[in-house]
Order: sequence, then structure tokens, then C-alpha cells
Amino acid sequence: MNNPMTYIQNGDYLIPDLKLSQQPEKPLGKYGRMRKAYLKEHRPILYNQMLLSEKLYPHLLEIDETAQNRLEQMMPQLAKEAGATEELKASDPMKWVGLMNTCKGQAEEILMAELINS
Repeated sequence: MNNPMTYIQNGDYLIPDLKLSQQPEKPLGKYGRMRKAYLKEHRPILYNQMLLSEKLYPHLLEIDETAQNRLEQMMPQLAKEAGATEELKASDPMKWVGLMNTCKGQAEEILMAELINS
């Protein structure tokens, strides 16, 4: 064998000395955590395969970054279509906030369908 297994003694038991390779210290964002929860609950076999092959964390980071970029691209267009302009922001800030919250909700629904729950 090229890679002999090493063990650690814990009381009367020998436990395999398994170590994961070094992962980046960048924390997961909202969308990465949502994708992780989806995979864990609805796709447990895929989740375990990715976890054991150390592909899960890079996948979650990629999903999180992609979702953030898509959100940044969609928000101005959705706000324009909803009529959330700077003039409205100055004249009726509460209405503007409501429209912006609606736009963000729409964008997040699209992201959920396209990236998170697929």
C-alpha cells in the first residue's frame, strides 16, 4: 500500500487517524449555507459523497459567490421595473423600501429555483 493507515489508541480502541486536507478559512455566506442545508436534507447521498471527497466546501463557496453576483445583477433591473427610483426614494422613502424588499424577495426566489434547490 502506498498510503498506510495510522491509528490512535483511545482506551482499548484503535481509531483511524483521518485528516482532511487544508480548507480555505473563508466563511460561507447565506446562499452557501442554504445550499448545504438543501443538500443535507434532500440529497443526502450527494451531500455525503461531496463531503467525503472534499468537494463540498468549494462547491458551497462557488454557489455562494455565484448567487451574490446574480443578486447584484438582478436587483437594479428589478428595481427599475418596479419603479423604485431615486426620486421615489426622496419623496416617499417607505414606499421605496417596500418596493426594494419586494424586488429582493423576487430575486431570492429566482436564486432558490436556479442555484440552491437544483
